[in-house]
Amino acid sequence: MIRKATLNDFDTLVLFNILLAKETEDLALDPATVQAGVRAVFEDSSKGCYWVLERDNKVVSQLLITYEWSDWRCGNWWWIQSVYTNIDYRKQGSFTQLYEFIKKLVEEEKTACGIRLTVDRLNLRARQTYLRLGMHHSHYDLFEYPKGAF
Repeated sequence: MIRKATLNDFDTLVLFNILLAKETEDLALDPATVQAGVRAVFEDSSKGCYWVLERDNKVVSQLLITYEWSDWRCGNWWWIQSVYTNIDYRKQGSFTQLYEFIKKLVEEEKTACGIRLTVDRLNLRARQTYLRLGMHHSHYDLFEYPKGAF
């Protein structure tokens, strides 16, 4: 079952975000900072919305949708972020289910203009998954200025 996350999912969302950063970027995130970040999403819906997938009566996968206003399209891009699936539930279609669910919401939402996400260029498995789901490479490259250091 896919549903919007609630505060009851708070500890799982924090844990999954910490595990995600360690697994994908070898970052040891500060738990208090992650807690504050997750809490901020619940306190201000303009920041985004967590969606979770439940199996066996527990949350096994998550993603965060954040929004970016496009004046060119007069709508919001929905950015997929913080994708994580419990290791015991991987390769069972969890991300595909979440993605198809979000895609349907985007199609129904008048103010949405599409879905975007970023992926590490070395994460070949994720890249193949996104292509298989019908996403394509954008002509944009991502640049950033990370304030401070992790």
